[in-house]
Amino acid sequence: MHPDVDHILISASDLNARVQALGDAITAAAGAVDELLLVGVLKGSVLFMADLIRAIDRPVAIDFIAVSSYGASTASSGVVRLIKDLDSDISGRHVVLVEDIVDSGLTLSYVVDLLKRRKPASVAVCALLNKPERREADINLDYVGFDIPNEFVVGYGLDYAERYRNLPYIGVLKPSVYGC
Repeated sequence: MHPDVDHILISASDLNARVQALGDAITAAAGAVDELLLVGVLKGSVLFMADLIRAIDRPVAIDFIAVSSYGASTASSGVVRLIKDLDSDISGRHVVLVEDIVDSGLTLSYVVDLLKRRKPASVAVCALLNKPERREADINLDYVGFDIPNEFVVGYGLDYAERYRNLPYIGVLKPSVYGC
């Protein structure tokens, strides 16, 4: 375990099993859809999305969007900035938005609204981690990996100040690391 991590919240093996289950659920729900477009929210969703697309048994295309509301902080500022837009036209396509963590829901609400204005056939949301007690925006999550407590987590793509993304598990960061 990394010395900055207080404890492991979700092990690598539990992550792998849950991602496979999410992929199976997305495959089943897709029915007769010819192709899904998975849109990853950068940067945190990259590892999760890479594993998720391998767990989906149907043709998938991918794209990415980048937004920011955190900076180097541990809490959302509430102001969402679009940093990188999609490269693809999503009109008429079945989109699965892939997010690493849903906290207040403000950022995700912004992205879902942005995508829906582009007239896709459907938009589903798949979040690896969900912090329901922190929710400020009314947002529907179609697929959830894990509900977690209100702790600051890192690993498996999640970071603090661009560090810890490469940890193979989800761990709770020691408060002394981020100054609380």
